[in-house]
Amino acid sequence: MKLVLSSGFVLGALLLSLPGVNLVNEPQPINRQLTQTRFISKNPIVDGWYADPEGVIFGKTYWIYPTYSAPYDEQTFFDAFSSPDLVHWTKHSRILDTQTVKWAKRAVWAPSPVYANGKYYLFFAANDIQNNQEYGGIGVAVSDKPSGPFQDALGKPLIDKFQNGAQPIDPHVYVDDDGQAYLYYGGWRHCNVTKLSKDLLSLVPFADGTTYKEITPDKYVEGPCMLKRNGKYYFMWSEGGWTGPDYSVAYAVSDSPFGPFKREGKILQQDPAVATGAGHHSVIHLPNTDTYYIVYHRRPLGETAANHRVTCIDHLHFNPDGTIKPVQITAEGVTPHLIN
Repeated sequence: MKLVLSSGFVLGALLLSLPGVNLVNEPQPINRQLTQTRFISKNPIVDGWYADPEGVIFGKTYWIYPTYSAPYDEQTFFDAFSSPDLVHWTKHSRILDTQTVKWAKRAVWAPSPVYANGKYYLFFAANDIQNNQEYGGIGVAVSDKPSGPFQDALGKPLIDKFQNGAQPIDPHVYVDDDGQAYLYYGGWRHCNVTKLSKDLLSLVPFADGTTYKEITPDKYVEGPCMLKRNGKYYFMWSEGGWTGPDYSVAYAVSDSPFGPFKREGKILQQDPAVATGAGHHSVIHLPNTDTYYIVYHRRPLGETAANHRVTCIDHLHFNPDGTIKPVQITAEGVTPHLIN
């Protein structure tokens, strides 16, 4: 699939004449002045049907890991995308394939990457299990590089059963300031948080002896995401049906990563003039700044097929009182930003 790089790269001749642009290999250094003054990312940021994107910074590179949005039997791999500046994106194909995950057969969803212990870990959901008699759930893969290839780390799911009513899908790994990693996950209108071991390959009971804490806020459906800012924990999630126009994102704030989380309101939803079905997001925070980006999927106007979803990026802003401003979804996207 061809990448959408920016509005400045419409003509092939212009593209080839610009220094430092590489569509095949790892991103190369680019002209800082040219980048900061001329180009924007455009939405969607890449061509193709991609959903449930998780954005992260590794070193001085932005990475986005999405779901390949297709019928479940075709969702058997993950692609990833990297960029030095949020505008010029390189595709890394099939960083994880079910051929190397013998227990995963279909519907691999919602990858969540994290760097720890000198390695890159990728949590993911597979098989869309509907009850505890079916086999599947949340797995974890590992690689020496963010571009993969990732290999199944356990040979089985990390979580393979419904707990507290939560379908084992949509993993999101959050690492707190003290280095403790937590796994938030859950579909079917229930969300759990679990404590991960130091090697990220097993679950550790909490002090009270429980392994799964339910933290489900009002109207929660799926797609959990955690952000910490100024000592507060911002828990975000998706509401509504993912196939419909009203899919959206809401949030809550707490002093603890375990809640309680009282719903504050929606921060991301459709704009009938731009796109519908805006949801299942993640947040990129630029280190040592108060700059945040929201990475999410939405459905282009006129598209009604369930899997016709695209990955986009826009700004996420906070009010002086710490509440989150509603996101304005755009066709333009964001301007370039190199990581210092």
